Amino acid sequence: MTSTSDTLLLEAQHLQLSFAQKKVLDDISMTIHRGQIITLIGPNGCGKSTLVRALLGLQKTQGGVIKRQKNLKIGFMPQKLPLDERMPLDVFGFLQLSPGAKKECIEFWLDRLHISALLKQSIHDLSGGEWQRVLLARALLVQPDLLVLDEPVQGVDVQGQIELYRLIPQLRDELGCAVLMVSHDLHLVMAATDEVICLNGHVCCSGHPDTVSNDPAYLKLFGREQDSSIAYYTHDHDHEHCSGDHISDDHISDNQVFGNHNHGAHRHD
Repeated sequence: MTSTSDTLLLEAQHLQLSFAQKKVLDDISMTIHRGQIITLIGPNGCGKSTLVRALLGLQKTQGGVIKRQKNLKIGFMPQKLPLDERMPLDVFGFLQLSPGAKKECIEFWLDRLHISALLKQSIHDLSGGEWQRVLLARALLVQPDLLVLDEPVQGVDVQGQIELYRLIPQLRDELGCAVLMVSHDLHLVMAATDEVICLNGHVCCSGHPDTVSNDPAYLKLFGREQDSSIAYYTHDHDHEHCSGDHISDDHISDNQVFGNHNHGAHRHD
C-alpha cells in the first residue's frame, strides 16, 4: 500500500512575501500529492500567480519553506505566450523547441488532444482554443509529474471549456500526475477537483468543491446552466476579497520556465 509520503510531490510551509510593504503571500501552506487535482481560485491581484511562481522556483519568498520531490518534472501551460508574428513557425516547429521533444511524442500528444490537423499550420493563424491545446501539448511533452495550468480556458468558448474540463482528469489518470490549476473565477471550478484553495493573499478557505446549490437566491446570482463536469464552489467568508489597492498579480512568465526568447505580440481570434 502506497503511503501518503510516497505520493507527496511538493510541500509549501508558511510562505511569506511582501512587495512595497504590501503582503502578497501571508502564511500560506499547502501540499500537492500525485493524483490530486488542486484548483487555486480568487480574483485578480490576490496572489495566485505569485504563489505558483514561488512553487515553481521562479519567485523567492521572504519566509517559509518549499520542498519538492527529487527530479520532479513539471509541465507548465501558461495563460499567454506572445510570439513575434514575423517568426515563420508552424505548430510542429513550435513544439520541437521544447527541451527533449521527439517527433513521435509530438505526434502522439497532438493526436491525443485531437489537433493533429494543426501539425503544419502556422501558430499565428490559430484560434484561441487551438492555441490553448497546443500549449497544453507542449506542457505534456515532458511527461510531467505535476501539470500546472494557468487559466487554461481563457480565450476558449463555452463548449471548448467543457471539453477541456473533461480532459484534465483523464490526463491526470493517464499520466498518474498531479494537476495544479489557476483560475480567477471564484465560483466555477471542475467537479473533479479534489481540493479548491481560495486565496486572498492568505488561504481564506479550502476544501472539496460543492455541488450546485438549489437555493433560488443562489441560482439567481450564479444560475447559468453548466455541464455536469463543472461544479460551483460555494463558501462563506469572514472577510472581503481583494480591493483595488492590492498588489497586482502579474502572470507567470513562460520565458522564465523555458528560457528567454525574443517574443513579440501573438494574435488570437
